[in-house]
Amino acid sequence: MSSSPTSSNSDKTFTVTPKDSFSYSTIYRIRITTVTKDSSGNSLTSQWTTSSGFQTGNETTPPTVSSISPTDNQSGVSITDNISVTFSEAMDTTSVTTNTSNTSCSGSIQLSSNNFSGCVQMSSSPTSSNSDKTFSVDPSGNLSYSTTYKIRVTTGVKDSAGNTLSSQYETSSGFNTDITSYVSVGLGGTIITSNDGTTWTERTSGTSTYLGDASFGNNTFVTVGGSGTILTSSDKGTSWDNRTSGTTKYLQSVSFGNNTFVTVGGSGTILTSSNGISWTSRTSGTSKELTAVTYGNGIFLTVGDLGTILTSSDGITWTARTSGTDRSLFGVTYGNNTFVTVGGWDMGTILTSTDGSTWTTRTSGILIIPRVIYGTLVTTGITLARVIYGNSTFVTTGNAGTILTSTDGITWTARISGTTKHLFGVTYGNNTFVTTGQSGTVLTSSDGISWDKRTSGISITQLGLTYSILP
Repeated sequence: MSSSPTSSNSDKTFTVTPKDSFSYSTIYRIRITTVTKDSSGNSLTSQWTTSSGFQTGNETTPPTVSSISPTDNQSGVSITDNISVTFSEAMDTTSVTTNTSNTSCSGSIQLSSNNFSGCVQMSSSPTSSNSDKTFSVDPSGNLSYSTTYKIRVTTGVKDSAGNTLSSQYETSSGFNTDITSYVSVGLGGTIITSNDGTTWTERTSGTSTYLGDASFGNNTFVTVGGSGTILTSSDKGTSWDNRTSGTTKYLQSVSFGNNTFVTVGGSGTILTSSNGISWTSRTSGTSKELTAVTYGNGIFLTVGDLGTILTSSDGITWTARTSGTDRSLFGVTYGNNTFVTVGGWDMGTILTSTDGSTWTTRTSGILIIPRVIYGTLVTTGITLARVIYGNSTFVTTGNAGTILTSTDGITWTARISGTTKHLFGVTYGNNTFVTTGQSGTVLTSSDGISWDKRTSGISITQLGLTYSILP
């Protein structure tokens, strides 16, 4: 009881109040023991107990949804998050269900990205916690990036007394998953960004120096360029800060791996940084221009003039490798357990390696045409600028709208880009290839085969491109 009995009716009537409410649909009996005495000290002759007792009524209050996670209007939700619903009271666990078989909208807890024309399939039945008030469901696969999802709870759910929701619950706006972000950089310090590769916004870089490449790591974009320029952004590429590189050499490429940014450039320049802000010069062992750098298979690998290739496990100590070519290399990537580097002024050079040390020349299929210009025999063909791996496909881009694809880095197929503009930057993310280049050209593709031209909003040549996932 909450307190001692209170008396009334000249001490003939005593009242007690339970500390907690009675339970619904429950029989209670009252007992008065022989310790009870009248005012003269006489006790009850025997203990008194109700024979049948009294019964409380049924609970009729319908349950409500107290909270959900992720919350309505929440943004930056991880694509790996699960979904939870908390009710106002304990629920009948058998009534809280979800669809684990397909993408139809069934079950009492549903999740949809298309206003419930279809629903996300869950990996298993809801799990309960918080005394059967909270229920969690886990999607069978990752959610999609940059997507709005709504949560629905149907009137099929019941509390422990059998009462259903008075009306269906549904989030009004839904939550948004992590957004994707592309950053493209180029001549004149131009920077453009996009969430989907289709719609682009020009940003203010604060520099007029050309920017040659960009990368993302530790929630930071880094772009590098002429005269040792390094800029960073931590707000989805919207605003940029100039950093001190400690060099005036032009920087051609930047990559992130092993919690380290590595940028490379003229005269064998290599700089490293853990945060993109403070940079340390490293000894490359070469004076050749380094044009591209990547991280894969536990090593950094940079390529450059006259077939230069260097590798490093930490970005600090570098080892020269034999490429087997004297042609300049301009792009490098890692995928499918293979390093691929491309380049060759007018030669369409492609090399592959499984370890970064031993390299094999591959046939790009690009036609090399010998010509005599001013009495000198020269060859003209296609220069390959950059290469990327995604969707089980290597894609390399080059001048005159050249795009080649390969599943293994060995056999290459020319694709129709729909442009004769030179293509430089190329990246892959959010199930989309994006390439940028001359005169602000932007193309996108879901498979590397069919390409669509997009409007960048600028006419300035873009040289470097990267992709990230941002909260």
